[in-house]
Parts: sequence; structure tokens; C-alpha cells
Amino acid sequence: MKTGPTPSPLTPADARIGPKPPLRRFHQARWDEPLLFELGSPGERGVLPPLPQVPADVVLPDGLRRTSPPALPELSQPQVLRHYLRLSQENLGADFNVDVGQGTCTMKYSPKVNDRFVRDPKVAALHPLQDERTVQGVLEIMYRLEGLLREISGMDRFSLQPGAGSAAIYTNVAMIRAYFAARGEAETRDEVITTIFSHPSNAACARTAGFKVITLYPDADGYPDIEALRRAVGPRTAALLITNPEDTGLFNPRIEEFVRIVHEAGGLCAYDQANANGILGITRARDTGFDLCHFNLHKTFSTPHACGGPAAGACGVSAELAPYLPTPTVEFDGTRYRLDDDRPESVGKIRPFYGVVPNLVRAYAWIMSMGGAGLREAAEVAVLNNNYLMAKVLQIRGASVPYAPGRPRVEQVRYSWERLAEETGVHSEDIGVRAADFGTHYWTSHHPYIVPEPMTLEPTESYSRAELDEYAAILAEVAREAYEDPETVRTAPHRSTVHRAREDVLDDPATWAVTWRAYRRKILGE
Repeated sequence: MKTGPTPSPLTPADARIGPKPPLRRFHQARWDEPLLFELGSPGERGVLPPLPQVPADVVLPDGLRRTSPPALPELSQPQVLRHYLRLSQENLGADFNVDVGQGTCTMKYSPKVNDRFVRDPKVAALHPLQDERTVQGVLEIMYRLEGLLREISGMDRFSLQPGAGSAAIYTNVAMIRAYFAARGEAETRDEVITTIFSHPSNAACARTAGFKVITLYPDADGYPDIEALRRAVGPRTAALLITNPEDTGLFNPRIEEFVRIVHEAGGLCAYDQANANGILGITRARDTGFDLCHFNLHKTFSTPHACGGPAAGACGVSAELAPYLPTPTVEFDGTRYRLDDDRPESVGKIRPFYGVVPNLVRAYAWIMSMGGAGLREAAEVAVLNNNYLMAKVLQIRGASVPYAPGRPRVEQVRYSWERLAEETGVHSEDIGVRAADFGTHYWTSHHPYIVPEPMTLEPTESYSRAELDEYAAILAEVAREAYEDPETVRTAPHRSTVHRAREDVLDDPATWAVTWRAYRRKILGE
């Protein structure tokens, strides 16, 4: 008689095609698809538009007339359809993978029911030049959304006009500049302080606005160095722009003292809350003493990133800074909503018309569906998910978490594969490309890499324990390959369309070609 464990019975599917591997099988469609401009041939048509009905007495000036037809691609309808369907098959979108590897982007689920509101003609058919009397509904949503954000942040007023998080940071910097200009201090207060693990847009926007940027590095405990801050502040300090928690996932426990030090030097404090996903309902920017803050509605409040746009930012300010908000603001007189452009101290318009209205509607719907308790629960689950995933990743050979060892993180973690790289020669970017072979996202960090061989994960509240386990198992499998079969990782991708980017060309303007014409001129030499 046989002894020992009884083997698991094969399922009918296993009997036909073999046992299912422990990780999800993935193989992406891969097309060698030309650019649209390279398809087609002269004379092909997909649509025959009617001839323009221009009155005979209308004569365009010679300077406005084309001398030759525009160089547009000429294609049939099936060619166009196939082209875009093939491109869609080469995407790795938020709706079909566990994209916790998009750290600092807060890729959370965007409820599809909210898209029904946006597609409704009452929103989709609005025109930004309509009379205010005919857009009372959307103005009410914007007014009420501002009220919700005021309650969430503690700030006194908001602008919903910025078209992205970086645009919101720039808006805050513009208001800081206008504030000191009004006080006659624009020439003397020309320095902005930030931290190396704040979002890089803080330093970039300050520099773009003409400020000198001072960057603080972490102290021995991994938190922003408060002694360095004391040495940096002075009569030239205009503001502190800081992300908290930082990209390390660490929440600065001395944040109130940071604010106090800058205020005592006469500066302002702006809180980058682009992804406030781990602190909703727990801390408020104004309660900590900040003068300004901003949210990315496409991160914290669940509106889609839409592959870089259209996003939406929201800038909050104290009453003292409210006069500098972009125009127009939405006001309510108890009967009607109106747009207020009569704001003489405003920094002006940041974006045409109202802002990104569809995302404002989605954010409003999401906040209303969650309620106050729901927002706090989302934050708590996001933090729980993050620390659960961190515990799983730290079990993987070669992975570590620099700074403040043993301390919990908030909504994300910047990990390091430094030991794995030293022992195998496989780098973090190799791991990212190989992770795409398993059908999932992966991100290293902003440049320059302060954390060696970085990897940044941010699970949010959207993912189940099983999905976090699946993602950790993928990382564990790639790490095992790095130690046992490093060539497989170094030569990835094998089942994905992801590319390895040549970063050297990104620093060479001679290679940049952002239009088809520029490509033909600069690359093809035509």
C-alpha cells in the first residue's frame, strides 16, 4: 500500500493543458504598428465630408489661404479602426491590472457610475461660454465641492481651476509671489525651501516662478532635517513647499514645528497634499498652520488620471491669501450662483474657463458617496494595505526599506533593491520591465535616485488582500529569477510591449521630436 500525501486531483482543464502556474499567465498582444502618418496612400478616404457652404461673396485674404492641401494621412475607415484597436491592445491600463506599482500617483479605482454623470448631456453638452443663468447646476456642484474641500482641509477658500497637480503647485507659488509683492517684499523674499522627498514639482514650480530653491535632506532618522531648516530660513524666505507624508511614506512628526519656524521668519507654508490618501479625515492642513495647500483630484478623490490628462488640481488658501486666488471664483448669493471675475488682487487665470469640469463632477460624486466616515475609512484601509504589502515585500530576498527602519509608513513606500543589485547585477529598472511580463505596473522613483535602486509602491484602499498577495508574489518571482536566472530579467520584456527607455536621448534637445514634422526634419533629415 502506498503511503504519504495524496496528490491533488487534476481538474479537467489541467488534464488537457497542464496545471495552472502559481502566477497569472499573461502575454500581451504586440504589434509592430507604424505611426498613423506612415499608413495609408494618396486618395484613400474614410469619410467624405460635405463641401463647405461658403457664401460666394466671402473671400479670404491671400495670407489666410493655403497654397497646398494639409499633409494629413489618407486612410480608410478599417485602417483607422485597426490602428487604434492595436494600440489599445498594447496598453497596460488601470482597469485591468493591479497597479500598486505606480507609487506617488495614487492609482485608485474610479467608480464607473460617476462616468454616467459626466456623459450626461447636462454636463457633456455644456459650453464654457454659456450664460451663467443656464449653467446653475454645474456652478452649484463647483461651489459645493469647494465647501467639501474646505471642510476636509480646514482652509477658507479654494480654486478648482488648475488642470493638474503641478499646475496647482504653480498656482500656489504664484499666489505666494503676489502676496509678497503686495507687501512690497517681492525683491527681498526670493527663496523657497523644500525637501528632497517632496514631489519634485515643488522645486520646479518655484524655480519656474523665479525663486531660488533650497532643498533639505533627511536627518539620521529619515525625516526632513529640522536643524537644516533652521539654518536655511531667514529674511529672504518666501515659503516652505513640502509634501507630507514624503515620497518615503514617512509622516513628518515635527511638521507643526517646521511651520512655526518658517512663520517666525516671515515666510508662508504650502502643503503639497497631491496624494492625501492616507490622511483623509485624520489631519488637516490648516489645523497644522499651513497657509496654502493643494489636492490632486485625480489622485486623492478618485477621478481618472487619463494617462497624464485631463487631471484636476484644487488650491486651498487661508482667508489672508484668498484675494490672490485665480479668477473666476464661484460665488452664491443665496439665490443664484455666479462667476466672480472682479478680483483685482488675483493672480489671474491659470486655465481657460472653469477648469476640468468632468473631473470636478467625478470628485464631487465620489466624496458625496463616501461621506466623512467613508473618507476616513479609505485612509485607514490605504495605510493598512500599504503596511501589509511592506511586510510582504520585506520577506523578499534583496529588498529593503531605507530610512527609519522598523517604523510604519503611511500610504506608500520607497523601497530599495540595492542589495539585490550588488549580488546579481540586476537593477531596479530591469525588475520593472520584467514585472510587465506578468501584466503589472512598476515604478522606480523620481530622478535623481536618492534611494539606490528604488521602487515605489502605493496600494491605496482599492485592492484586496488577494491582489496585494499576487503583486508581492510577482516581485518575489522576479527577485528569484534575478538570483537564479538573471539573464531572463536583464533581457526582458518577453511577453509585454513595454520598452526600455534610453535616458541619454532625453537630455539631448537635438533628438527631441514632438511632432511628425519635427521627426521628419530632425530624424529622417527630410
